[in-house]
Amino acid sequence: MKRMLICLAMSTALTVPASAQDVKLGLLLGFTGPLESVAPDMAAGAELAIKEVNDSGLFLNGSKITTIRADSTCVDAGAATAAAERLVSSDKVSAIIGDTCSGASAAVLTNVALPKGVVMVSPSATSPALSTLKSNGFFYRTASSDARQGEILAAIMKDHGVKTAAITYTNNDYGKGLSDSIKTNFEKLGGKVTIVASHEDGKADYSAEVASLASAGGDVLVVAGYLDQGGKGIVRASLDAGAFDKFVLPDGMIGDSLVKAIGKDLNGSFGDIPGSNSNGAEIFKAMVTKAGFKVGPYSAESYDAAALTLLAMQASKSSEGSVFKNKIMEVANGPGEQILPGELAKGLKILAEGGKIDYVGATNVKLVPPGESAGNFREILVKDGALTTVGYR
Repeated sequence: MKRMLICLAMSTALTVPASAQDVKLGLLLGFTGPLESVAPDMAAGAELAIKEVNDSGLFLNGSKITTIRADSTCVDAGAATAAAERLVSSDKVSAIIGDTCSGASAAVLTNVALPKGVVMVSPSATSPALSTLKSNGFFYRTASSDARQGEILAAIMKDHGVKTAAITYTNNDYGKGLSDSIKTNFEKLGGKVTIVASHEDGKADYSAEVASLASAGGDVLVVAGYLDQGGKGIVRASLDAGAFDKFVLPDGMIGDSLVKAIGKDLNGSFGDIPGSNSNGAEIFKAMVTKAGFKVGPYSAESYDAAALTLLAMQASKSSEGSVFKNKIMEVANGPGEQILPGELAKGLKILAEGGKIDYVGATNVKLVPPGESAGNFREILVKDGALTTVGYR
């Protein structure tokens, strides 16, 4: 009997904080690299949720969350792993929001998060390969797999009357997985892919790559790359050579910096990015405006990633990864009281009292196995030198 009481006390100590404590979250994003222009709004989105939780005073018996930013560079797996190692070993974070890119996320999960029992929730890693990577419940993403994005983009291309397409992709897990999905789904709809060719980031001249793409031809050029790196270079070189004048832009190519860099020549190009027209999305937009930043690519997913992480901790009464990871799917999918952006205090109170919630959030969150967004997308058209929303899918 005495032994049972000791074990029960030990279990309780692991799951219920006796008093308020500091809980640290790491924001592991590509603050430099091919998506550096979108990282600030992503970080701001996550920090907006964290501030909301801190302001409530209801988190884990009054515990406060502090954030530590770390630069993964997005595409350098070694740099991302080293940054994550510092967050876990030196800074003692309880969870990581990130990484931005798929290859870096896989490296961090395999080398740091999984062996050290730290939960990762990525707002933007989309490679289909992540769906089959061993995670033991330590990896989630509020972005959907590119297996889903490929279906959406193929349907958009068909609706635009595209019959033939050339595809170029950044030579990494993200680019390869996305290009494969686009090709497969476009061909299922009766389209023809004339060429699929990789490109490397960081080059000053993409004329050789564009020449190969141009020789194959196509109504459009699909650029599964990065708006601050090789993808931008491919678009510019294509326009300069007169090879293509219309581009299909997946999520990694959507951002104001590309439109500013290319100008009016990008008008008529189209693509998609995760997003929804839900009530939560409108509320989040108003919150962002008040906070003084903008709803950039994956900023809503970043808010949801941080919110889900903290609500799961509250539900499990623990900031230990091995404990709260088991509550993420439950908090995300319900059943329970629906929680929208700006209602995190409400969610925390319900959970503290032993109730159940269904976190809807800014992106109409629904997680499917193994722990990724089911997927809602915003259809984008470049018009009059700006990214415009023409619909949702």
